[in-house]
Amino acid sequence: ATGWRGSVFIVDDNFIGNKKNVRRLLPELAEWQERNHHPFDLLTEASLNLAEDDALLEQMRRAGFRRVFLGIETPVEESLLEARKAQNTKGDMLDAVKKLQSYGMEVMAGFIVGFDTDPEDIFERQINFIRESAIPLAMVGILTALPDTQLWRRLKEEGRLLAESSGENTSCTLNFVPKMDPQRLIEGYQAIMKTIYNPREYYERALECLRRVPKDGPAPHYFGIREGMMAMLRMALTLGVIDRGRKEFWRFCWNTASAHREKFFESMRLAAMGYHFRKLVEAYGE
Repeated sequence: ATGWRGSVFIVDDNFIGNKKNVRRLLPELAEWQERNHHPFDLLTEASLNLAEDDALLEQMRRAGFRRVFLGIETPVEESLLEARKAQNTKGDMLDAVKKLQSYGMEVMAGFIVGFDTDPEDIFERQINFIRESAIPLAMVGILTALPDTQLWRRLKEEGRLLAESSGENTSCTLNFVPKMDPQRLIEGYQAIMKTIYNPREYYERALECLRRVPKDGPAPHYFGIREGMMAMLRMALTLGVIDRGRKEFWRFCWNTASAHREKFFESMRLAAMGYHFRKLVEAYGE
């Protein structure tokens, strides 16, 4: 009714929490998309065990799901158990991410450092996992104890709470006493963010994501011709002339044009999002 074309976020903490209802929804959603000439790219949140259900993945592909956000949290099994994410320990998480990507879905994910069971090399392990999984948009935060949660109650009993949670887990502040040296935790977290959003690192990850995720079906028309040209000019000026990562941006554009020309719009969206995240990292580091 409003004429909107583009991304639509189906908000749910876990889209596959009720698979019976989801299986009923998806065929009707796919039919509606087909009938209306695929106006929307859909994205949602789900648990990692989505990768175990090929039939459901195929239904999501047909319905137009192009991105999914996962709570991966950490590659360390002991920390996953501490976070009550046992479902993430049942298989190889890298293989699961690759499976989702093979069904045409870009994977975004959340990661956390600061668990009691985190080893000394947790920062390097998080960086390596994000790199190997080809997840361009990785949301990494420091563990925060939220009120009235099991973690909050445990830390309160242990006398380790420092303050109420601000609700912001990327601000390099702690509201509890971690097992790891606090300064090392903060510096390690900052090192993760600076590494994964370094221009070369980010663009290489984005390029690998484009390689893994097949283009499936027509993309919605986000802009008119004039609006699209203006957006591209602004991006070329900001990322290709002004930004210090301009050399890597043009390298990324060349590689995309050479190997993934049909995914040009997606490549520019990823470039813009990477720039946005890098600016946030720089702001927090000041």
